[in-house]
Amino acid sequence: MLTTAFPDFSVRDGRRDGEINWVHIGTDDTYLALNEDARTEVRQGPGLNHIGFVIDDADALRKRLEEAGYKESYIPPESHPHYKRTYFHDGNGMEWEFVQYFSDDPVERNDYSY
Repeated sequence: MLTTAFPDFSVRDGRRDGEINWVHIGTDDTYLALNEDARTEVRQGPGLNHIGFVIDDADALRKRLEEAGYKESYIPPESHPHYKRTYFHDGNGMEWEFVQYFSDDPVERNDYSY
């Protein structure tokens, strides 16, 4: 449905591992991360996990949000050569991902193998 509603959206990547099923869908600059916890009630498909935004400086944004009282909700364990990510929950329980890319190449930006 999303690729029909937004013709410039495509599935960037996804996995089904029996416990957590996920798909990233959007453009090279912005995407939705749809996740399904397979350990819970079966649904029609993945649901909304978080919303990702492309930013220019992940460290500056992290500092700005922390100074405003927000706490980082997830710290990615990996170091990726093509991007840096930071995650925060808002006061309504929504998680927001902010990603700084170090490459203009969509293949490198969407490389989830690290």
